[in-house]
Amino acid sequence: MSKPPSAKGTVPFGQYRTWYRVTGDLHSGKPPVVLLHGGPGSTHDYLLAMTSLTEAGWPVVHYDQLGNGGSTHLPEKGEDFWTVQLFEDELDNLLNQLGIAGDYVLFGQSWGGMLGSVHAARRPAGLRGLVVANAPASMKIWLQEMARLRALLPPDVQETLLKHEAARTTDTEEYFHAMRAFYDRHVCRIVPWPRDFAATFMEIYNDPTVYTTMNGPNEFHVIGTLRDWSVEDCLPDIQVPTMVLIGRHDEATPATVKPFLDLVPDVRYEVLENSSHVPHLEEPERFHEVMIDYLESLV
Repeated sequence: MSKPPSAKGTVPFGQYRTWYRVTGDLHSGKPPVVLLHGGPGSTHDYLLAMTSLTEAGWPVVHYDQLGNGGSTHLPEKGEDFWTVQLFEDELDNLLNQLGIAGDYVLFGQSWGGMLGSVHAARRPAGLRGLVVANAPASMKIWLQEMARLRALLPPDVQETLLKHEAARTTDTEEYFHAMRAFYDRHVCRIVPWPRDFAATFMEIYNDPTVYTTMNGPNEFHVIGTLRDWSVEDCLPDIQVPTMVLIGRHDEATPATVKPFLDLVPDVRYEVLENSSHVPHLEEPERFHEVMIDYLESLV
């Protein structure tokens, strides 16, 4: 159950607007935890349970990245517009607009973990710590692992997926149901899906511009602009205490996060045994315990 916001609204980002939600007091003494959602092209909704961090005095900032949720939608924009740099710039802008650029912690989930790593590698003076949750360091490794996990699906499911991918009919109901076989194993193992997770999923469905452009039709068929992207080169430059977190059944497998563990100088690693890609929903009590232990180590 999420806590009610203490503030929400939008901040200007050039000619556009970025939607944000604050829970707790941004200037209470502990640095706010800024949440970078996944996708690219997801929304903040599925991360609302993380407002529980305020119970231990940690303010929480949610926001919808440009093109999604409550932020400005731009369905007419093409590949040249939707870049990693755009979202880096938006994050910098949000931190400055909220007046927290001098003291904050980043929590990046999935794509947000990659975005947070790029941000942290620039060594911003106000960054106190980084959590990389359920995120690969390299899309090349991610695609290798997706192929391995797909091969474990029932043969009829694999056949349906391949048929529609070859025909480029990934928007059909038959493909969606076959896709769910993978999602229910490796993305969210709670059936039916929690309301907040379903809300994010519907937001992507209603405006898939960013997700399909940068990622592709789903988590395991990545044909978008990020298909060859990696953050491995920048990982040695991350100088803040970093926690890498995955679920035992996660699509972000140990192989996908190994570069973080090998290359980030100050890193710790947590595996939540009863979770897949969204442990904050699948294993909330253990997740909260792990997060608070990490956050308290920063102060």
